[in-house]
Amino acid sequence: MILVLNAGSSSLKVEVFDLKLASLLTGAVTNIGTNGTIRLGKTSREVKTADHAEALALMLHALAEADVTIDKLTAAAHRVVHGGTILVEHARVTPQVITAIKSVIPLAPLHNPNNLAAMLALLEAAPDLPQYVSFGTAFHATNPAVATRYAIPQTQHDAGIRRYGFHGLSYAHLVETLGTDLPRRLLAFHLGNGASLCAILEGKSIATSMGYSPLSGLTMGTRSGDIDGAAVLRISASLGEEETDRMLNKNSGLKALAGENDMRTLLARHDDAARFAVEHFCYWAARHAGSAIVAMGGLDAVAFTGGIGENAAPIRDRIMAQLACFGEVPVHIIAADEERQIARDAIQLIEAGL
Repeated sequence: MILVLNAGSSSLKVEVFDLKLASLLTGAVTNIGTNGTIRLGKTSREVKTADHAEALALMLHALAEADVTIDKLTAAAHRVVHGGTILVEHARVTPQVITAIKSVIPLAPLHNPNNLAAMLALLEAAPDLPQYVSFGTAFHATNPAVATRYAIPQTQHDAGIRRYGFHGLSYAHLVETLGTDLPRRLLAFHLGNGASLCAILEGKSIATSMGYSPLSGLTMGTRSGDIDGAAVLRISASLGEEETDRMLNKNSGLKALAGENDMRTLLARHDDAARFAVEHFCYWAARHAGSAIVAMGGLDAVAFTGGIGENAAPIRDRIMAQLACFGEVPVHIIAADEERQIARDAIQLIEAGL
């Protein structure tokens, strides 16, 4: 069995897979650091945890009670949001890999430390259990330099200021799911509260809408998407850096346009603000799509994944209507499953003898 761990800022999600990638059990610890809950399968109870190490200890105990003990696990596998330019392939966890993950924390200060915390806690609890790690940026490591380089001085580029791209595990799962039906030139949308698109040519990412951070690109639930750097500087001069960061990431996007970031609610509303927010979301998705299609030299199919991509047919239809100028192409709807992709990555590394 493979234990997949996905650590967020205040949560720890787990899923257990067999070696054929069938899901056996799911669970989570929520509100780490305060009063929360632990859920495993159909059972849940209130708990209070101080940190990710304590949350993991509770989850391992719950798993053992469900007959998923450490000795029955083949390996554990983790999601790490950012691998930078160093970690461009999924890997077995070693002291060197841990050091490398720590070195790129400045690129994802809100995510990588939490991902790393679960890894280190499990290493202490089960030092002999092999651990593997999948990087959310790795899928986009195949982007050419012309797609990743900002036109800024070399010193800033060398300091790590470049496009990386995110949602890589979601796109990798999408490619695996399509299998032999994978078209040569695929435009893929991951549409959820966070939204991005990816130009996938012969199974490899060659361009994506997110950049140095997950802030850029499409209009999102609470993120602004693309905004002129000069505008950010002006906003920051009046609000300060911390408040500007909060505004652009937590209080912008659909939330800023219509006071709500739940697409289901917006589609059910009939006021001007809701209609405009939906139009903005679809317009910028389609407009960025044109850029991705140019990068691929054409279009053979489109795929949608993510909560909105899978469930909001009016959004898919509206985007596809705006892309009609590129011709009629097949449309695929793929259920997002990053945890299964993380398990798949670990199994492939195990089979490769790593």
